[in-house]
Amino acid sequence: MSHRPFYLSQPGSPEGESFGNRSSFDLSAEDPESQVLFSSSYSHGRHIAFFDKVQSFLHGRGINLNYNKLLRTKRQRRGGKKSLCQGLGPRRLCFAFQALLVAVLLLAIFMVIARPSYSKPPARYHELRLLAQSSSEAGRANPGKEKVFIAASIFDPKGNLARGAWGKSLLSLIDLLGPSNVFLSVYENDAGPVAKAALKELEEKTTCEHSIVFEDKLPPDAVPEIQLPDGTMRRRRIAYLAEVRNRALRPLDSSSTKFDKLLFLNDVVLDPVNAVQLLFATNAESGKADYRAACAMDFSNPFKFYDTFASRDLEGYSMGLPIYPWFSSAGRAESRQDVFDQTDSVRVRSCWGGMVAFDAKYFQSTADDFDDLNTAGGITGANFTGFRFRGEEELFWEAAECCLIQADIQNPEEGETGIYMNPYVRVAYDTTTLSWLGLSRRIERLYTPFQYLINIVAGLPRFNPRRAQQTWQEVQEKVWIPNTTLPSGGSFNVIDRIATHAGFCGTRALQVLKEDPQPGEKNWEFFPLPNG
Repeated sequence: MSHRPFYLSQPGSPEGESFGNRSSFDLSAEDPESQVLFSSSYSHGRHIAFFDKVQSFLHGRGINLNYNKLLRTKRQRRGGKKSLCQGLGPRRLCFAFQALLVAVLLLAIFMVIARPSYSKPPARYHELRLLAQSSSEAGRANPGKEKVFIAASIFDPKGNLARGAWGKSLLSLIDLLGPSNVFLSVYENDAGPVAKAALKELEEKTTCEHSIVFEDKLPPDAVPEIQLPDGTMRRRRIAYLAEVRNRALRPLDSSSTKFDKLLFLNDVVLDPVNAVQLLFATNAESGKADYRAACAMDFSNPFKFYDTFASRDLEGYSMGLPIYPWFSSAGRAESRQDVFDQTDSVRVRSCWGGMVAFDAKYFQSTADDFDDLNTAGGITGANFTGFRFRGEEELFWEAAECCLIQADIQNPEEGETGIYMNPYVRVAYDTTTLSWLGLSRRIERLYTPFQYLINIVAGLPRFNPRRAQQTWQEVQEKVWIPNTTLPSGGSFNVIDRIATHAGFCGTRALQVLKEDPQPGEKNWEFFPLPNG
């Protein structure tokens, strides 16, 4: 990625230096839905905090603000004028308004105490936690002795991930699963000597079979350049992200072990038991977890879901305002209804959420297995060894590599994708946010009417002309056609072509790596859409 590339471990990747720094991989920046009205909502809170601080400051100096006295004095200065509630009609209105406020307050208390959201998981979740806490025996939380491949691609220039909470959680997870059942693959590049030393320290503590690779610099030919309409040559950001994720999967190509599960981790703060629950308890009513992919939910603060760029509901709609219930009411709103039903397997077409469990067979199969896999994405080439991350090739059409991989492996039958989001399993990008998630979920049902109204006002979800396309259907699409004879370097034209299975992932945009980002800058940017 330029050479402070956009490194992955962060849902994409903040500049992995700390869990709280999301600047390098700001999904809010790349996905407009996640930004709607949030700045104004937080400004109100800051005003309240300001007046609280003023009162505290004055109280510490012996000055008490008696608001009741101030109000009485103000009324006296008005010469005893009647207040708004003193007339018979206005008084009834005031009482009605006060009764409404009391009713809302009582409802809030009832929801918090009697109907907290996602606080009562199925019994199998408790059973796994009890197993994890029952002893110190390695593998105690993996009763089926399933083989798990754990993959991570990180950017950790200060070593905070490998030496901090992320590294400790990773080692604890290996212990819970059993070192003999786990293969760990970590890939890092372009992060500097401190990162290299920290990764080496983590490797020395790793008790399972592993491949921990640090490259001083990603080879220039690893991500091909493309020519833009202005004649410049640049590298696409999503192609870079797909490449470094795939490098973390390379040990699968030569492994003689057939893995049951693949767990991909970003740079999230997590409870290792939650990772076990995601792997073995998601959609497991029959006694065994059944999914093609199962995603945790990642939060940038106690209220706001983070990974909207890669997430789509069961009909392919992008997310609503990223507070509970996260999805919009567009279409049949089945994903939204699954959230209201408090299921641990919310049906979606794609998700990521900082931590994702996959059925490993989709990443470790041959072309001969294709009939058994029954996937929406096709298999090409005799040397096929499983699905891998990828980006879009069409210029000015962008889709997250994390969405495309799930578009490829999902069940092609409508409504039965095999892709699930699990709201019982939550992760964060700093320890403070993680500590608040248990409390914030108790009140999140209260957000529902506000989220619904803001979705309408803000026009969410955003329109995607390719969302509802059926694979192999002949469609008309607006695409960029290069033409060096035009001043713009080309133009958008409507052409007839065959639809793909992944149109729901995309949006009209182009993200490219910066050649020489300055300190503190993101190392990617949007290339402006031409007018042609």
